[in-house]
Amino acid sequence: MSKETKPYFESKDKDFLLFCGDCMQLLPNLEFKFDVVFADPPYFLSNGGLSIQSGKIVSVNKGKWDKAINYDAVNDFNRKWLKLVRDKMKDDATIWISGTMHNIFSIGQILNELDFKILNVITWQKTNPPPNFSCRYFTYSTEQIIWARKKKKVPHHYNYDLMKQLNEGKQMRDVWKLPAIAKWEKSCGKHPTQKPLAVLTRIILASSKYKAWILDPFAGSSTTGIAANLCNTNFVGIDQEADFLAISKCRKTEIEDTELANQIRKKIRGFNNDGELTEYLRTEQLDSTI
Repeated sequence: MSKETKPYFESKDKDFLLFCGDCMQLLPNLEFKFDVVFADPPYFLSNGGLSIQSGKIVSVNKGKWDKAINYDAVNDFNRKWLKLVRDKMKDDATIWISGTMHNIFSIGQILNELDFKILNVITWQKTNPPPNFSCRYFTYSTEQIIWARKKKKVPHHYNYDLMKQLNEGKQMRDVWKLPAIAKWEKSCGKHPTQKPLAVLTRIILASSKYKAWILDPFAGSSTTGIAANLCNTNFVGIDQEADFLAISKCRKTEIEDTELANQIRKKIRGFNNDGELTEYLRTEQLDSTI
């Protein structure tokens, strides 16, 4: 897996690996090619602003890693990590990148510059967004997720039939109405920009095959990894913050309990019923043995 770097954590089943450090420095040392990448890079919106969370006014500042910088520096940052990630993707791999207006335009520009093929720009419409307390803007209720493939002429994997099934028999659209993070998803601690399992589960199911390898270079509390393992795929995550990786390790330990993992699968929104995800995964596993 790695030339020199030892994992911060490797699960007993070896399907969940965490590395502690800067992805810019660690990625060149990973001797591996990934099927799917999900990245939630810094949005650079920690500029002293305020928001509302659980009915209370709170700062939007997330930490030094998210501090606002000038536009050229944002482009340079995105160009550097995307080049490194691209080198670790299989030729038929795809990448999903989450963002807001603070960084998504830079991401789109750099993807084109690096010769990726942008497939879709998903709009994640949050069913429970925080209110805008200034009353001077529309409520911020969406995030964008760019889906792109590495090679323009190499076909990518798309689970069309399942996505259609989840959308009442109609083609899945590029607007996903899914809830933001739920309280039960924070049982091991809080991360300031934690993504909901509903979003990551759909991403992984849409674009990966059974036992595929998923990379998240800005893993945080590893929602990507938990969704990956819950969906029968493997995960490698990188993050600079040991505190966040400790949360990730705790979350992985939780789902090693098969009964608890099944309970969590039933709680994930975006399915027609509570048992649909489990049944699909059972069928997928059986098909893989044929």
